[in-house]
Amino acid sequence: MIVKYLKNMSEDEKGKRFLELIDQQNNIQWNIITKLISLVNSKWNSFQLQNEIESLLETHFKVTKELNSLDDNNSIL
Repeated sequence: MIVKYLKNMSEDEKGKRFLELIDQQNNIQWNIITKLISLVNSKWNSFQLQNEIESLLETHFKVTKELNSLDDNNSIL
């Protein structure tokens, strides 16, 4: 479904979406680092933090997958 949507986007729209996704990916990465630091400080005993990190990793995967699908012709990267 995302692929069909992306094929109908103009290059300008793809570029804007690319920048949005890069920003989102960066924010997720910082959140992962923050949660990991907190988890280490808890001596790896916080199941809540573990679940939050798992959720962030899933979101990061989805964002990265969409980012990669934007650049099917290696035109953006």
